[in-house]
Amino acid sequence: MSSYLIRRLLLLIPTLLGITAVCFTLIQFVPGGPVEELISRVRAQSSMEGGGGSTTQQQITEEEIENIQAYYGFDKPAITRYFEWLGKVVKFDLGASYFYEEPVWDVIKSKFPISLFFGLVSFVLSYSICIPLGLYKAIWNRSRFDLYSSIMIFAGYIIPGYALGILLIIFFSGGSYLDWFPLGGIVSDNYESMGFWEGTFDFLHHMCLPLICFMAGEFAFLTMLMKNSLLEEIRKEYVRTAMFKGAGFQRAIWKHALRNALIPLATRMSEIFTLMFTSALLIEKVFDIDGMGLLVYNSILSRDYNVVLGVILISSVLALLGRLFSDMLYIVIDPRIKFN
Repeated sequence: MSSYLIRRLLLLIPTLLGITAVCFTLIQFVPGGPVEELISRVRAQSSMEGGGGSTTQQQITEEEIENIQAYYGFDKPAITRYFEWLGKVVKFDLGASYFYEEPVWDVIKSKFPISLFFGLVSFVLSYSICIPLGLYKAIWNRSRFDLYSSIMIFAGYIIPGYALGILLIIFFSGGSYLDWFPLGGIVSDNYESMGFWEGTFDFLHHMCLPLICFMAGEFAFLTMLMKNSLLEEIRKEYVRTAMFKGAGFQRAIWKHALRNALIPLATRMSEIFTLMFTSALLIEKVFDIDGMGLLVYNSILSRDYNVVLGVILISSVLALLGRLFSDMLYIVIDPRIKFN
């Protein structure tokens, strides 16, 4: 087992090199860049200061453009810039953001707490509800409860999270029907003046509707995955054999079938390490939440390559560690599984 862990950890290095190399190469083919963005902003500003005349558009000389390229390091070949970036990464330095003009670490740290909250809470709630719900649906398969709950689950699954968010705002926040929840944001304007418990309630009050949207698709998938996985195990011979030897139906499920039925869900649990990077952009836009989704989107639009590469690197490391964590869960669920 230890040799397997060592091999998997050593494989992280070439895998990350491959991911970052491919992403860095693709970025080079994206039209525009931080240099072009800065030049466009300078020219637009000079045009406004000059009253919009056409002559004010040509105030940046070729020498100034070359100086800007040298400042950002774009006067060097792409391969050189890539290895320079890797050299900084080894020292835990992701460089500076072109757009925010701050270290990439600081930019990411300012955005991920709220995304981590949504990811972690939706993850815990989804598994806490979906596993017993899927278990109950499998035991009472084709019952009225199974039928009605499946209709509601699939209704939530087919509606995109952002569309569900719009509907929730219309019916529960807009005032046209009910005014139970805030329209958006994560706290009220007077949050700073609130006490601890009042501020906590205000924060949770703002989080209710976005959490429903974040959970909707994953909730339906996990519930049906649990149900179908358990139904498949119930139909196998070892469950029938256990019941034939005197074990009741409930005992056969809890002691034998349930453990094997959880294995497919263990694969999904690898996402626990990438929770802060799974925020949905459109849901954040609907509820005016400044999280990781908007950060990545704005960084791509502004050609903020260092932020994009930083997010890709961190999320890739966590995703690979999540896969390793998932393998360990297999062993916890079923000790018969061995990795060589």
